[in-house]
Amino acid sequence: MIDVALFHDLLAAVAPHAQLVLVGDRDQLPSVGPGNVLADIIASGAVPVVRLTEIFRQAGASRIVVNAHRINEGRMPETSPSEDGDFFIIEREEPGKILETIRELATTRIPQRFGLDPREDIQVLTPMQRGTLGAGNLNAELQAVLNPRGPSLERGSVTFRVGDRVMQMRNDYQRGVFNGDIGLIASVNVEERTLGVRFDERTVAYEWADLDELSLAYACSIHKSQGSEFPAAIVVLHTQHFILLKRNLLYTAVTRGRRLTVVVGSRKALAIAVKNVGTAERCTRLAARLASRLP
Repeated sequence: MIDVALFHDLLAAVAPHAQLVLVGDRDQLPSVGPGNVLADIIASGAVPVVRLTEIFRQAGASRIVVNAHRINEGRMPETSPSEDGDFFIIEREEPGKILETIRELATTRIPQRFGLDPREDIQVLTPMQRGTLGAGNLNAELQAVLNPRGPSLERGSVTFRVGDRVMQMRNDYQRGVFNGDIGLIASVNVEERTLGVRFDERTVAYEWADLDELSLAYACSIHKSQGSEFPAAIVVLHTQHFILLKRNLLYTAVTRGRRLTVVVGSRKALAIAVKNVGTAERCTRLAARLASRLP
């Protein structure tokens, strides 16, 4: 996830005599910021690299792990053979049917089967923000069934209600919350137009004018989920996401689930994502500059 500017600052802060060990996954989506740091360092041949590819017995019991490897190898993922598994594929073609299935999974089937809290433990992931199966509409649909009533404030087209799952959308050093942090709305003062969001063990106050820093987070884009892990992840795939259906996006999405991953959507969209290894080329010089320093 680290971009080239942040990596520069990291190296500047490391003592000259120190040893730096990088642990990462080059198969995930590249950083949002400029550069392709980990992939460039590996490609340069200038540093020792160890890649873990063997599935050990304990991890082999997890279909999430097995299917992550299958996707990277260009093979279709497989659903778990029993109800006790941790990876399932539910094929639906129509967007309306996909929405219906997501609502059922998030509100009933997963909470009852796995004992998870639908507002805190289940994350819906989608490639896009807009459209019927985009994060915006999915958030509205899930809010309507999971948290339909209670004190609330409106900001633009979004309603923030006590009990809602929300995400911080930009770094806020004054409040000490950062882009991608997820919390629950703990209080709403309708008269003063303020609310409090609980992030882990502390509550952060927001004025009405600051609410554009927040977004509902029952669903979020796969890009926003980078670096995060959830007890259960529901991954939405449809051909209306065609422009973003790529192998590294699918791989990133299915590996966000810690206990459970469920892919809901069309088999055609899933196949497109598995086969499409094309990524937007990033014009970087890090690999070449590191390689030029080799003896």
